[in-house]
Amino acid sequence: MNVEITRLASGLTVVTETMPHLESVALGVWIKSGSRNETEDEHGIAHLLEHMAFKGTARRSARDIAEEIENVGGELNAATSTETTSYYARVLRDNVPLAVDILADILTESEFDEEELRREKHVILQEIGAANDTPDDVVFDKFSEVAYRGQTLGRPILGTPDTVKGFTPGQIRNYLSRNYTTDRMFVVAAGAVDHTTFVKQVEERFARLPMTPSAPPVLEVARYIGGDVRETRDLMDAQVLLGFEGKAYHMRDFYCSQILANILGGGMSSRLFQEVRERRGLCYSVYAFHWGFSDTGIFGIHAATGGNELPTLVPVIIDELRKSSETIHQQEIDRARAQIRAQLLMGQESPAARAGQIARQMMLYGRPIPNPEMMERLEGITTERLTDLAGRLFFDTVPTLSAVGPIEQLAPLSDITTALATPGIQTKKAAG
Repeated sequence: MNVEITRLASGLTVVTETMPHLESVALGVWIKSGSRNETEDEHGIAHLLEHMAFKGTARRSARDIAEEIENVGGELNAATSTETTSYYARVLRDNVPLAVDILADILTESEFDEEELRREKHVILQEIGAANDTPDDVVFDKFSEVAYRGQTLGRPILGTPDTVKGFTPGQIRNYLSRNYTTDRMFVVAAGAVDHTTFVKQVEERFARLPMTPSAPPVLEVARYIGGDVRETRDLMDAQVLLGFEGKAYHMRDFYCSQILANILGGGMSSRLFQEVRERRGLCYSVYAFHWGFSDTGIFGIHAATGGNELPTLVPVIIDELRKSSETIHQQEIDRARAQIRAQLLMGQESPAARAGQIARQMMLYGRPIPNPEMMERLEGITTERLTDLAGRLFFDTVPTLSAVGPIEQLAPLSDITTALATPGIQTKKAAG
């Protein structure tokens, strides 16, 4: 791993990985701040800020920003999540100074013009409307809302029409000054990049970033609650999410949870895919996932199916969860590890994927994690650890159920909870 790290006097961290066989560079700025850092009256402002960063600076109009990067064949984009925000570019090696200049410009000199803000609010309102018209987006938003009810972690990242309409340039600047500070920001590049030259470019252009926040960043401690949320819609298929409290990034069972999700529903060879889709034909899509956050996690199973299949589908899923708490085969662990290893190595062939991976590791662990170390962590996972974890995940916590579509035949959460707590054939009671 050819990774170099420099911490500037300002507190900004610069990381590069040189990939000399390439002609391009993926670079960006990652901020350890996202929708969870919003106050009560800022719901959606992290995402709005990400949009507004491209809408004009003291030196460039919105059109200038787009044209300058595309004039050299480059790409520019950004993303907002619950705990991070990123602004990134992909350019040829000779155009790295331009990309650094544009990224620094949008992060230190954005003007947040009133007219641009009005237009961008309208764009985001359309984005919210499109998400509300997409059942598989709705089911995930509602899932998070009920799992972390009344908390920033459970709120949709986009905000609501009312909150988005009310934001002012002053509110955006307040969020920016509180969260976009050098101690929370990482500038990362991967590809045909020279570390010393890149550090100098970053140091010169990002000098205007504040070193300390105007006020301490907001981050309330997450409390998993769980519960039931349903929305009947006249659709062809039903979207169903069944979830449980997972593990935070730093917890011992985090990697174990990732392996378990892979075994249950990580691909065509997984238990849920084979049993639910291939053997029984109960749905056209089923998979498991585990999301880790800084202080909590969520483990879920998503299925998309016809409403008439729900009385049979849910008990089958519950039976598969129960079986995972009783028996895990070594072959399944080996396959899951091989898949993760392949993902890691394939990611290293893409500078964009590699830059993102390094940035996430810096934010979470304070250093890049070498692949051998990552695989060593996975090597310690045994069949006994996995069955023990499955028992604790699926049967010792309150479940979260989210469903959208023709769900009249979906069993009540109380029946599903009882089925999870009752061994053997009694899981069939969940059919209602």
